[in-house]
Amino acid sequence: MATMAEIPYGAYWSTPFVRWQGDFAGLHAVQFAAHVARAELARRRIDPQVFDYGVLGLTVPQQHSFYGLPWLAGLIGAPRVGGPTVSQACATSVRCLLAATQEIAAGMASTALAIACDRTSNGPHIYYPAPSRPGGTGVAEDWVLENFACDPLGPHAMVQTAENCAARHGFNTAQQHEIVLLRQQQYQAATADDAAFLRRFMTLPFEVPTADLRRTAGTLTGDAGVVASTAEGLARLKPVIPGGTVTYGGQTHPADGNAAIIVTTSRRARELSVDRSISIRLLGFGLARAELAYMPEATVPAARRALEVAGLAMGEVDAVKIHNPFAVNDLVFAKETGRAAATINNYGSSLIWGHPQAPMGLRSVIELIEELAIRGGGTGLFTGCAAGDTAMAVVLRVTDGGQG
Repeated sequence: MATMAEIPYGAYWSTPFVRWQGDFAGLHAVQFAAHVARAELARRRIDPQVFDYGVLGLTVPQQHSFYGLPWLAGLIGAPRVGGPTVSQACATSVRCLLAATQEIAAGMASTALAIACDRTSNGPHIYYPAPSRPGGTGVAEDWVLENFACDPLGPHAMVQTAENCAARHGFNTAQQHEIVLLRQQQYQAATADDAAFLRRFMTLPFEVPTADLRRTAGTLTGDAGVVASTAEGLARLKPVIPGGTVTYGGQTHPADGNAAIIVTTSRRARELSVDRSISIRLLGFGLARAELAYMPEATVPAARRALEVAGLAMGEVDAVKIHNPFAVNDLVFAKETGRAAATINNYGSSLIWGHPQAPMGLRSVIELIEELAIRGGGTGLFTGCAAGDTAMAVVLRVTDGGQG
């Protein structure tokens, strides 16, 4: 298998994720991401001038986000860096990693910043002019809420895709709620010992800035707005769609936040790593699309494609992370791959800590890296579905030369 590019160990970060309309609701997503990036780069003593390429993932428009990555790069002190702004719903993070990896592999850049941010809170209300309509009246759209509620190709709500998969595979509400409780237990491992696992990549306590980014409005000790479910509480919930199986407890919540990963060459990775004995090699990517309105199924073929590119089989994977907007996602993946649900999503997942869309996958990949580092190395897989019944996946390998 060929190494496509490398991630320097520790050269990544994530903010806490905050349930929408919470502590990050008044922060401009791009400016906030740049504010965090400047601080995190300084903590790692990484000069922003090292970057010669960048990719910004953003799925919810913000004022002036037309200027995208070049604007963010200028804000962090890298005014000569260019690159695209990517929007691929919840597959945005992996697409950003792939774009950065391709630039490095092609020899067009040596060090790239893959950074993603979103604010689902206070999503834009967009007006589309229509001068040919009677009276010239246009059409308005609530970017966040209306797109959650309707895939125009169907049309159908995203929750319907989970219901379709539950019906096809025979999953009931109780099975979904068991997954929720399991994922909650796994997340508790990340918050144990004063959030020791989260502190491996997240600065805590986290200082929440004011909207002008000049002062501190408050602090967070970790993710905010996470609801602790109980078996009794979940059992009282009714399905969102009458006659269905998916409850509000069996799905994630919208959230705000940002995350970033540096992608570079093998030589530069050693220079930027906080531990040069640990290497992180990107081995393969995969893209897939499922049948219309069966979004959770797409994670499986995307994972298989990424493993094929990497020259690996599922049995050779040591750790797996899945983006799970619905508990159904995990049930489908376990059934189709034979991977036990209890071995997936150690230390937490988006089902529990939320769904800020663009940065969600980067945080998952970061957690995957840290899980493998704790193990002393190994091969990891992340796969996640996205709007339009698509999914993207990435395979990486962590090697710890300091172990044994």
